[in-house]
Amino acid sequence: MSPRTTRPSRTARTRPQLLKALDEAARRIGAQSVLLSDLVAARVGLNSTDLECLDLLCLAGATTAGHLAAHTGLTSGATTAAIDRLEQAGFVTRRRDAKDRRLVLVDVVETGVHLIMPFYEPLTHRINKVNARYRDHQLATVLRYLTDAIDATAEHVAWLQSQPPLSRHRSRHPMTAVARRPRPDAAARPEPRRPLRPRTGAARSRS
Repeated sequence: MSPRTTRPSRTARTRPQLLKALDEAARRIGAQSVLLSDLVAARVGLNSTDLECLDLLCLAGATTAGHLAAHTGLTSGATTAAIDRLEQAGFVTRRRDAKDRRLVLVDVVETGVHLIMPFYEPLTHRINKVNARYRDHQLATVLRYLTDAIDATAEHVAWLQSQPPLSRHRSRHPMTAVARRPRPDAAARPEPRRPLRPRTGAARSRS
């Protein structure tokens, strides 16, 4: 599959069509962001979760593990483990808050972050060219939309934290179980022989 996506048509669209296209574009951005994060993380000796935590720390500045956990949706234990790995790799440090010694702040190590930036520089140049195509008021509209979308996603993350995990041991569909359950007298009566017939697509799907 080509890395280039099909550019949206400039012809007039109905609102449902626009919303559908917008949703698809957002999903592509999300998928590409995940893939990009995985690739960069592998090249700097991190996993993608740790790399995204580091990016959030860069945006937030010195902050606590609890504040980071609230923004990532990770548990406190998983957040602490991610910070431990980042600290061991030389990307962050911990220190006591000067105003409240009970708080432990996480600081980003700039020299470590500078080692990662070269992997993003070509993309930054391309995005700068994209930005140059739009006027200030258009960029302001895009920024407002993305900000609202981020807020909605953060609320969804908070909701997901309250949901139980999906069980991996799910029973078969009840109708399937009933259909395949042998009758009590099935073993006593031999199955009648059926003539051979060409196997249809439906038959192949059951085999």
